[in-house]
Amino acid sequence: MERGMHMGKVVGFEISSQEPEKAVAFYSKVFGWKVEEPKWDYRAISTEGTGINGGISKGPYDYPHGTRIQIEVEDIEEAISRAKDNGAMVVREKMDFDGFYLAYLVDPTGNGIGLIQKR
Repeated sequence: MERGMHMGKVVGFEISSQEPEKAVAFYSKVFGWKVEEPKWDYRAISTEGTGINGGISKGPYDYPHGTRIQIEVEDIEEAISRAKDNGAMVVREKMDFDGFYLAYLVDPTGNGIGLIQKR
């Protein structure tokens, strides 16, 4: 690991679906996940200490189906730059939400990831 670089940790997941209500019903019934009411068309999920938390949303045009892990970083702009230098493509630049910044990238092999920086 490069000097001064901090280890990014997986802090969540996102399930994108064109039928988010159907996905909510499935995951809550099958796995007992607690799903909150939508905020920003995103439904937060709590797995209640059994693992990492996440959410379900209607998949946007740039990621209609699939699962993305969320990786917490200390400096989102530095992490985006480092990712681009290593072959990643930025799908959505840094976005500002209550209490955190979020960006979406695709790694060089086609996997979608989210980067989160807490404020």
